[in-house]
Amino acid sequence: MHELSLAGGILRVVEDAAARERFRRVAQLHLEAGALSGVDLHALRFALEAIAPGSLLEGAEIRIDAPPGSAWCLACGTTVEIQSRADPCPLCGGHQLQPTGGTELRVVDLIVHDTNEAPRSGPEAQPAPRGGSSGPAEPDPPEPAQPPAAASQPP
Repeated sequence: MHELSLAGGILRVVEDAAARERFRRVAQLHLEAGALSGVDLHALRFALEAIAPGSLLEGAEIRIDAPPGSAWCLACGTTVEIQSRADPCPLCGGHQLQPTGGTELRVVDLIVHDTNEAPRSGPEAQPAPRGGSSGPAEPDPPEPAQPPAAASQPP
């Protein structure tokens, strides 16, 4: 059951994101496990639910999408949809297929809770202003200017 080690890896990705983005709890974990990824979705969900207690994933909703696989058929030169690596080409019946999609397991999105704040999601979510200010966050200070390049002087 390699799904338990996959679940542990997913938890490490979430923990790394929490350290970087400073959130304390995940409200929703959205994953994508392609049809050709070799992942048993039920076993992965079970493993995630088993490791969730006491972690950032405790109480989180877990969504797992399973996009179909796609492959390039060498015989007919077409990209086709397949559900298994053993499937023949649905157009010509050939078995010379090169998988081109649906082979990945990836974290698509996290919806997280900050301490005493409403959930936030996605890469556009910005950390809340610190220091109790209710107004907009101050912009980052500009980077220091680089010294000008030395001008060449004629001799």
